Amino acid sequence: MNIKVIKVGYLKTNCYILENDIECLIIDPGAEGNIIKQSIDKKVVGLLLTHRHFDHVGALDDIRNYYGVKVYDYSNLNEGINNIGSFTFTVQYNLGHTMDSISFIFDNIMFSGDFIFKGAIGRCDLGGDFDLMKNSIKTLLNSNVNYEIYPGHGDKTSLKEEIDNLKYYVD
Repeated sequence: MNIKVIKVGYLKTNCYILENDIECLIIDPGAEGNIIKQSIDKKVVGLLLTHRHFDHVGALDDIRNYYGVKVYDYSNLNEGINNIGSFTFTVQYNLGHTMDSISFIFDNIMFSGDFIFKGAIGRCDLGGDFDLMKNSIKTLLNSNVNYEIYPGHGDKTSLKEEIDNLKYYVD
């Protein structure tokens, strides 16, 4: 699987394009639809949203209408294993930053949206809940997988790198 990262909008939201040999998925088309479209050279089979804050969905209608594909998010994906096109992945609910925050896990790669960042967690004061965030962090810490984490903003990290920081919020 190939991962392209495109930083879009004034908040530099990470839009991810996941490619295999024949298809691709787009995660969080936050802005600048034309730049996202220019980065795609495979058949788009779906749009994945980690949550619906404006900076993660700004180009959603443009991209959805252009490719004629379905949008997948908290409202229509169950926790656990899911399939879209030739992609198989796990959805993990990570409520806290928002009430619709989810992560997408492909093998040991996690697309966390604004749940986990390098050195930080997402804010809970914009429609979220800190107690739910703590529960989501506990679930992640109990996973025993050293995920490579691709956040909604900033650089990628790993669960191993973030363990001490995350434990601070739940201890």
